[in-house]
Formats: sequence, C-alpha cells, structure tokens
Amino acid sequence: MNAIVEQALALWGFAGASWSLVAARENQVFRVDHADRTYALRLRRPGYRTEAELRSELMWMAALDRGGLHVPRPVPSASGALLHMVGAHAVDVLTWLPGAPVGKTGVALQVKDSITLFRNIGREMARLHEVSDSWSPPEGFTRQSWDRAGLVGETPVWDRFWDNPTLSDADRLLFMRLRDTARDRLAQIGDKLDFGLIHADLVRENIMVDGDRLQLIDFDDGGFGYRLFDIATTLIRNQNEPNYDGLKAALIEGYLSVRDLDLAALDLFVVLRAATYVGWIITRMNEDGSGARNTRFVTHARALARAYLSEQGATR
Repeated sequence: MNAIVEQALALWGFAGASWSLVAARENQVFRVDHADRTYALRLRRPGYRTEAELRSELMWMAALDRGGLHVPRPVPSASGALLHMVGAHAVDVLTWLPGAPVGKTGVALQVKDSITLFRNIGREMARLHEVSDSWSPPEGFTRQSWDRAGLVGETPVWDRFWDNPTLSDADRLLFMRLRDTARDRLAQIGDKLDFGLIHADLVRENIMVDGDRLQLIDFDDGGFGYRLFDIATTLIRNQNEPNYDGLKAALIEGYLSVRDLDLAALDLFVVLRAATYVGWIITRMNEDGSGARNTRFVTHARALARAYLSEQGATR
C-alpha cells in the first residue's frame, strides 16, 4: 500500500510529503501534509464505483463548493486531472477540512445544544439540495439512483434487504410485506415527491463541526434520490436519543427555513432507510463485528416495519 500512496503523491506533485492513514471504511483516506498545507488523499475501494461515477462525484463536490457549501474541494493533479488510476485503485485528493465529527453512531450525543445543532444540520441539508438543483450536471454525469427501483426494485442500490440470509422466516415475510407496501406506495406518489441529488449518508461521522461552521464530507453514497431519504438517514441514527422528538422537529424546522418540502411520506422513508442497512450488510458478513451490526440492523428495521405496516393496515 505504501508504494501506491507514494505513486499517487507523485502524480499530485507531493513527492516527499508526510502522510498517515486516518480512515479505512469503504475507502482508505490518508492525511497528507505538504508545503504547509494539508490534504486528504483517497484510495477508492476497487470495484465499488465506476470511474465515470467517481469523476461525477468530484464534479458535484466542486459545484457544491462553488455554491457556498462547506465541503471538501477536489484538488487537480499536476496534469490537471481530478482522478487517476494507480493499479486497481482510483485515487483523488481533496482539501482537508478542520474540525471534528458531530459524534459517533451508537454513542450518546455529546454536544451542549443539540437542538441548535440539528436545526443547523437541516439548513445545510436544504442548502445542499438547493445548490444541487441550481447546478446543471455536464454530459456524462452519472451516479446511482435511490429511486423506487434503487430502494425496492429487483436490484436495489444496497442489495435485497428481504433476502438477508440471517432472517428468520417471520422476518423475511415481514420485510417482503414492507417491500410490497413501499413499492405500491412509491408507485402512487413517487412522481409527486421532491427528487434530485442527495448526499444519502448524512450521519454524525459525515458532519464536521469547526466552530460555528458545519461541513459535509463523504459523498461516496450520494446520487439521485428522494429528498426525504436524506432527512430519514439523519433521523434514524438518532432515534435512541432521549430528546429525539425535539431533534426531529429542529432538523425539519431548519430545513423548511431554507426550502419547502412535503413531509407526508417521511415515515415511509425512515423505515426504508432502516431496511437498506439490512441489505448493505449482506456482502460484509465476514468483516469484524458484522454479526452484532447485522443483529442491530435487523432488530431496528423489524420494529420500524411492524409499526409502519400496522399504521398502513398491511400486517397479517
């Protein structure tokens, strides 16, 4: 891996720079210090995204930066390219954002004023949608789509949650009913819902705080989708907070202070967002800690699915 990083650094004119691994999730992220500046060098997970998708992500991030969002800005290499292939790895470099994540999923929030924080998160999310709508993607722009097919079609973006191999027969039937109900509901209302480019992963780890400024990172799962899906993603990772209702109200209030959004179908997207993680874990069952994570995902999605289907009169 050292050789790949060194080759990548040379492409950006950073030969001799000091570097260190800071994150190893879907991608490997390295901090690079060069000429009194700090950068983030990313080795993208092989096979997870096409080169066209990765270049599209970088173009979108650059547009958000120009639009006034606090996001990492793509840094061109010495040849002017935003993306290079080094062996099997696609590599890019971003500006380094100071600050710290809002928190860690599964750990109680440790902030002085969580209501104000979530109101501001709602505003930034709305600004992201607003700036994205004002931008005209260039020809060839391509990203995944969290649309009806991407959520409950035959080949969802994050795999078939109803086919998770650890599900009991009862859970499999429950999730299949959820899929059928959601598929019918989206067929009825899908064209009426606000749809466009979304981040799709605005969890605590991807929202950085630097003083009074919120910064959004990790657009790896971003693409086209329902705007309610973005709100649902932030909400479900905070449902165990004792003041969850207040956080939810603040997030929505902040969002609506910037742009309008029909919230009537929010409960549907909350349960669907929980279900996507049951699909996401399928190909990661051999990773450390996956058993506990899978159990947590299934338990959470089961509770939300039962409640939602009961409200819809779809249980039996």
